[in-house]
Amino acid sequence: MSPRQHPTRPRLTELRLGSLDAGYAGDLGPGERAEGLAFDGVDLTDRGLAGVAFVECALDGATFDGADLTGASFVETRIERLGAPSLRAPRSRFRDVELVASRIGSGELYDGIWDGVVVRGCKLGFVNLRAAQLTDVLFVDCVIEELDLGRAKATRVAFEGSTVDALDVTGAELRHVDLRGARLGRVAGIAGLRGAIVSGFQAAELAEVMAEHLGIAVQE
Repeated sequence: MSPRQHPTRPRLTELRLGSLDAGYAGDLGPGERAEGLAFDGVDLTDRGLAGVAFVECALDGATFDGADLTGASFVETRIERLGAPSLRAPRSRFRDVELVASRIGSGELYDGIWDGVVVRGCKLGFVNLRAAQLTDVLFVDCVIEELDLGRAKATRVAFEGSTVDALDVTGAELRHVDLRGARLGRVAGIAGLRGAIVSGFQAAELAEVMAEHLGIAVQE
């Protein structure tokens, strides 16, 4: 069936990149725009790249550890094998992006905008998406230690074959957020799950937390 027949599923556009020219670290700087470039193994450790824009680019094996990507934009871009023990990209924008086979230790992505993003086969530590806006986002085969969606607005977000050890939805606004494909651990801010879709098994696992939130005493 088409996405129109599944109104709750993320609506994603296949990313197709044409012929790309070689890109180099020297092409990048604060507020610079990189368009139609392929960056292979580029090392951007501790670089000041606030406001940089990647448009129709491919990044393979890039290192972003400690780089300042505040307000950066990634548009119609594929990112593979990214290595970033510490990723600083608050208030950044991701539109029609694929993040594949990457490892991020701590990702500061709060106040950002994610629109049409696929995160596939990634190992993520702490992902801070507080107060972010997520629309049409899919996590596939990911291991996430801690996902912070506090005060985030999320619409049509889904998980497939993924693990989320700790999820914080305090003050979140969720619409059609499908958690059935995620193995959930701890959940904080249980009231923020309003608008989410969970399986019967997940609902049973969350029953104790829900009862505590509602002030219900469960006794044998």
